[in-house]
Formats: sequence, C-alpha cells, structure tokens
Amino acid sequence: MAGPGGGPSRRSHTKSRKGCKTCKKRHIRCDETFPQCRNCTKHQVRCDYMDNPTAPTIEEIATQPQQPNLMWTPDIEHSVDVWQQTGRFPFPELQIYPQPHWTAFSRDDLRLLYHLSQISNDMIASKSSKLTLWVEYMPRFISLASSHSFLMHAVLGFSATHLAWASQSQETKNLAFQHSGIALNGLHDALDAFSKQNSDAVLAASLLLSWQANDWHGWSSLMSGIKTVLSNMQPWKQESMFVDYITSQGLTSHQFSGHTSGTPVTPDARQQHLLTLQNLHNSLQRLQPYLISHENMASWIQQLQSYIQRLQSSSPAQTAEQQFSYLYVLRKWLFWVPIQLLGSQRRDFSVLLVLAYFYTTALALEPLFPDVGASFCANLGLCPLEEIIRITDALQTSQSFAQNAQAAATMMELSRETAMSYRNQMDWRRQQMESEELQAIRQAPNQGFSQFDFDFNVFNPSKVGSMSPAFAPSPLTPASIPGMGERSPSTYYLEVPVTYGTLGGDTFSLTTGASSSYVSPSASPAYSRAGSVPGQDHMEGIYGEFGQVGYMSAPSSGFVPAPSTLWA
Repeated sequence: MAGPGGGPSRRSHTKSRKGCKTCKKRHIRCDETFPQCRNCTKHQVRCDYMDNPTAPTIEEIATQPQQPNLMWTPDIEHSVDVWQQTGRFPFPELQIYPQPHWTAFSRDDLRLLYHLSQISNDMIASKSSKLTLWVEYMPRFISLASSHSFLMHAVLGFSATHLAWASQSQETKNLAFQHSGIALNGLHDALDAFSKQNSDAVLAASLLLSWQANDWHGWSSLMSGIKTVLSNMQPWKQESMFVDYITSQGLTSHQFSGHTSGTPVTPDARQQHLLTLQNLHNSLQRLQPYLISHENMASWIQQLQSYIQRLQSSSPAQTAEQQFSYLYVLRKWLFWVPIQLLGSQRRDFSVLLVLAYFYTTALALEPLFPDVGASFCANLGLCPLEEIIRITDALQTSQSFAQNAQAAATMMELSRETAMSYRNQMDWRRQQMESEELQAIRQAPNQGFSQFDFDFNVFNPSKVGSMSPAFAPSPLTPASIPGMGERSPSTYYLEVPVTYGTLGGDTFSLTTGASSSYVSPSASPAYSRAGSVPGQDHMEGIYGEFGQVGYMSAPSSGFVPAPSTLWA
C-alpha cells in the first residue's frame, strides 16, 4: 500500500511501551535494556533506567543469560532479515564473489559479516578506505572466505572483536574468542594440505589472526608462519590476489627475524630516541590550537601526547617482548581510531591531520623498537600516511581550500619528511631482503613446512594470557580519555588498565599469567589438537614444526556510517 506521499508504506514495528524517557523524546525505539539502554549507551547520555526503582537488581541480572551485544539497530535487523530470507547480499557494490552462502550462517554470524561489509561499503564509496590499515582488503577476505571456512571464522572473529570493543561486552568478546579458536583449528588442517590453491586463504587467515594477536608469543609465531607461507608461495607470488598488499607492506620471507633478546640501546641511541620523542611531543602540542572546535579529535591527540610522555619517562625496552608491549596501544589505535574518525558525521581537514599524526608517530618510533617496530606498526602506517599526504597536496592547490586550512596544512611537514625518509629506508630494506630471498630459494628451492622448528610452549596454561596491559580505551568510555573525567577503579574490557596510566617509571610493565582476563584462543574449547599435552615445552605448532601460536582478541571500535567524502 502506498504511503501519504505516494511512496511505499512505512514498515510496521513493535512499539516500546516501557522505554526510557530519552528514547521517547528522540522518538526512537528503546530496547529496554537495564541498567542502561543501548541507544543511551551509543549516544553517551545517562539513561533514566539508572534511576528506575523497578530495574532488575544486580543479582537478578547475574542470573539472566547474557547474549553477545552485536549492536543491532532496527535498520540492521531488517537488512539482515531480508538477507536471510532472500539470499540477496546487502552490499552488491562490493562485488564480492563468490558471495557468502547465507543458509550456512546463523543470524548472529550474518550480523558479523554485515558489520565489516557495511564499513567497507561506506568507506570505499566515500573514497576513504585507503586511509585505513585494512578496509581496502576486507572485500577480498570475505570473497575468499566464502570458499574456506577457516578463513570465514577468522573474518567473523575480527568483526566480533571490533564490536566487542565498541560495546564493552564480555559475551561479544567470548564470541570472538570462539571464532578465533575454530579458525586456528582450520588453519592447522589447511597447512597440512598447503598448495597453490589454498595459499591465499592460508595467508589471509594468518594476517587476520595476526591483527587480532595481543600477546608477543602469538604474534611472533604468526609472523614466523607468514614468513614461511611467503617463502613457499614464491613461485606463484605474483599470481596472488594479495600481491599488492605483500608489496606495499614489504612482506618477504626474510622480513621478520623472530629475535627475542632485543637490540641493546647505547647511551647515544637513547639520546637520539629521546630527541625523537620530544620532537613528536612538540609537534602534537602545536597541533592543539587547530582542534579547539573538535573535542573528539582533540581528545585523541591528547591521548597520543600522553602516550609519548609515558615513553619518555619509561626505561628503554630491553627485549622484543617488551618492545611489543610498549607499541601495543599505538598499534590498536592505528587499527581503530581511523574507523571511528572517518565514520564520524563531521568530516574536514582536521580529520586528516589527526590521522596523519597517528601514522607519523608509528613511523617515527620504529628506530626505538628495531626488533618489532617495522612489522608490528610502521609498515602498516606508511601507505595510509602517503595517501593522506597526496590528498592534502591536492587540496592545497584547490581554490576552495580555506585559508585557515592552509595554515593547518603547514602542520603536515613533519609527516611529509617522516614518510619520505621511511619510504626510502623501506625500499632499500626490501631490495636487500629480496636479494637474500632469491639466494635462499636457490639453495633450498623446495623448502617445506616441516623444515622449521621453533620452541613452542604457548599451550602451557601458565603461559597464556595478555602480554601487554596497554589497551586502547573505547570511544564509548569518555572517562578514560585524559582531561575528560576520573577513571573508574575497575578495568573494562580492552580499556587501558590502571597500571598503564598511574604508575611512574616503567609504566609498560607486563601482565602475564593464567589469571589474565585476556586468554589466548589457543586455550579456547574451540581449539583442540590431538596429542596436546599441557605444560609440554616443545610441541608441534600451527604451521607444522616451525612456529608457535597464540591468538588473542583485538580491541575494536564502533562505526558510524560515513557521509559523502569531502576529498576525492
């Protein structure tokens, strides 16, 4: 039936009779979740359910079965329902083929696929996908995952960790943990049958799980695995659907050394490191006046500045594991802050400035962390930074570029110099590695997975757990942002623990042990390998006999669909 304006009638819905006052004023449907409805949580306002004497008690809430918070909205529910009923993929513009076979997925799994697809669709449409670390490649991951179930579980786990960080939901975190464990099992089986046909899927799953790794042992084993996968892919590497990613990241079979002892820091090197940190701090300070009218972006720059200050007051990292711990919070920001800022409703040049400084920091800090910095952070940030510089240069030649924006553009000089220097360094390093790679292939052209033998004790229950307490704060917990209120004594999922922000001296001390809240998916019930013996020091790894593994859930940010872009 046509509506009053001649168009289609409005979709019927169930009215909320007991919704909170805030939702009623906004004329939106309240999900009636206690002690605070999801709409109020999303908009960061106090829900009057908090004052409702009829709200369930803590004891009553504890006895109720909790479901993962996948941040459903009425529009998303409708789209997923239509997808489930008709089989029509909601985002045909992504040109995903083969498309995920919807009948094989639960409604929650379809929601997870919808989440990443929506981010990719909106950012690719607004020409901002290249300003992020991963959005440009997600459609390829999903296409390939349609034919490889272990990769699909890696994709679903990545999406769930994203939503877990946005919703602060322990149940969503557990869902991500479950998918990671299943992906781990499947990856093990895929490596047993490694071939040209499944090599892209093996590489993609390894990359996705490395992005979710938040302990040193898990990440280093994944990087060792990726190194060996690339070595075995060498004869057909140019045919890989990820050849552009391999090239842009400088990925080679000799990229990751796997050294654990760390590079000694001489007094002269320490002085140079402190000078680098001071230059970054001063540049961030000069950036503040340009962000006065942008509270959210200013708060992120304040956090980045606070991070630099902590590095200045901390003792140098002595081992590769400590370097990982120091860089972990910055790496999480690189993954999720661009998604949040580019998805905001306000889009202007200040967004580019803020993102440029996050990426610039990653590149500038690489010499401070020589054993992990390039693979862990800097290489990831170079291409997005170069894209920001390209856009900035184009905008500056435009007559419509505002005068105040021209002044702000001068703040890009440090980013330009850092990107150019790092690009030259990376190109030289890649040439050296490719030369070594070709020489190694001539010496061992048929090198197989069984040729690699690394210490493997990550399955030891006393070893699993987060190796870094430095977690990025959620955008939904503004009290965790410096200058915006006192921190609660409790530590929320993936929020910066109290020890990170309050202790003096070495504030990046490691938190390990089986009691950690952040447990490796290798300990998940979903992951099980025959013959695993708890406490055994040398065990066969996920990549045969050449690697260690421990997958972790990565912090994730929420996403607001992006409007049309202001830059082309």
